[in-house]
Amino acid sequence: MAVQISTALAIYFVIWWIALFLTLPFGVRSQHEDGIGAPGTDPGAPVLTGMKRKLIWTTIISAIIYGLGLAAYHAGYLSLERLSKMMGMPF
Repeated sequence: MAVQISTALAIYFVIWWIALFLTLPFGVRSQHEDGIGAPGTDPGAPVLTGMKRKLIWTTIISAIIYGLGLAAYHAGYLSLERLSKMMGMPF
């Protein structure tokens, strides 16, 4: 069974979005931690977010997860019959 390109892109986008929220908190330093802060701003506001690096890591992580999922699908581990049997539901 072949996966259509629109389905593949939609699944990759969902994985990418989840991976983005997983990578966002790493490496963020707040104004309070650095001791730098403009008057009237929240001390918890980030100084540098490093979004370019996070977007690159998000793309790498999501490509690996998608590749593993696609390999498991083609190996037969993610078929509807197998998943319904694992959940105890008739197919």
